[in-house]
Amino acid sequence: MIPYIIINGVVSKNIEGLLIQSLPPISKPKIRTSTEEIDGRDGDIVTTLGYGAYDKTFSIGLKGDYNVDDVIEYFNTSGKITFSNELDKYYKFATYNKIDFNRLVRFKTANVTVHVQPFKYSLDEPPITDISGAYDTYLSVRNTGNIYSKPKLIINGSNTINVYLGNTQIFNINLSAAGETIIIDAESMNATDEAGNYLNRQVTGDYDNFRLATGINELKITGYKTSVTLENYSRWI
Repeated sequence: MIPYIIINGVVSKNIEGLLIQSLPPISKPKIRTSTEEIDGRDGDIVTTLGYGAYDKTFSIGLKGDYNVDDVIEYFNTSGKITFSNELDKYYKFATYNKIDFNRLVRFKTANVTVHVQPFKYSLDEPPITDISGAYDTYLSVRNTGNIYSKPKLIINGSNTINVYLGNTQIFNINLSAAGETIIIDAESMNATDEAGNYLNRQVTGDYDNFRLATGINELKITGYKTSVTLENYSRWI
């Protein structure tokens, strides 16, 4: 199969004259660590700090009729990228490195390096939504990935909302009496409204504790609400 990529929903095969000549290998991100040596103690103490972002490099080419400006525009962006050797997943990425477009025009080939965040996500995973309006909402959520996830929770409601993971309370949320939508993104450790305004002062709790283990997780959300939606609840390395 001829390799290709998808950037923010646009397939590289739809950019006239652009070829993806090779794809980056599927690899595991590096774990960031802090090392401490103590006098009088053998060895050292290694503390893990989480997975690090990294670069993926692939080669592109030109053929036939092409517009190099269209190619430049295609890569000069950030967002979501999918490689054809992992068609059911996407990475969050940005292009920071210089692309030698002079070489591309002259020799019809060049390398592209994109900076990807360490995790990948499902393109096919539907959001989980409850619109029952029940005071106590129960969600049974399966993280089908191979590592814990930090999901996005979207709640429309009023007054005090409490969020539990298993039997542990994670968040206490204060919404306006007239009804309000709050988006809690555990990965970015922020709460916003639909316009992107920060609502962190309305949330009590540690975002880092909102982690879904691989397999089944049980959530309970209590309070007056009209809808609850959970997104990005599976994650892979």
